[in-house]
Amino acid sequence: MTTMRLSDGLVLKRTYDPRSSRQSINGEQYVLHCHHFATLYTQLADDCGMLDGKKLMAEVAEDTFYDILRTYYAEHQVTGIPERVLVAEEYYAAMGLGLMKIRCAGPETGEVELLASHIDQGWVKKWGQREEPVNFMTSGFVAGAFSAIFDRAPRTYEVRETRSIVAGADTSKFEVSAS
Repeated sequence: MTTMRLSDGLVLKRTYDPRSSRQSINGEQYVLHCHHFATLYTQLADDCGMLDGKKLMAEVAEDTFYDILRTYYAEHQVTGIPERVLVAEEYYAAMGLGLMKIRCAGPETGEVELLASHIDQGWVKKWGQREEPVNFMTSGFVAGAFSAIFDRAPRTYEVRETRSIVAGADTSKFEVSAS
């Protein structure tokens, strides 16, 4: 097991089980991925005509990260809003998704900026720019993070990506509002 502390916030306990070839962070299994794979499953969700794949991907990410963050906050007695925000930002980076900065966070509204996005960068390298955002997973992460930060239930927040790296912007921007 490897234990790392990122800045003053997140503590990561990474383990690998050679018998099952499974990796975990803080007891939760995870899969390492490359930007090519991430863009492919994002495109699959975007193309899915039988159901709303974008919404499904966002909701799965919301539920997953909500549970991960709530468990982490409870186990490490993280109760202050600034500390919870820092842990959420660092968890996003530790999962290999990019560099996220929560610029404004309140129980009713917020704003999040992606300074770097694994999915956007992979999409641009693979297929080039496009006008519509592709960060369905990040939208879910942001919704789950806000619910965990403010001790609210999943599906409390709506997240809209209003500026996107994949569309040519330097950073992506997400606007958060309580539904």
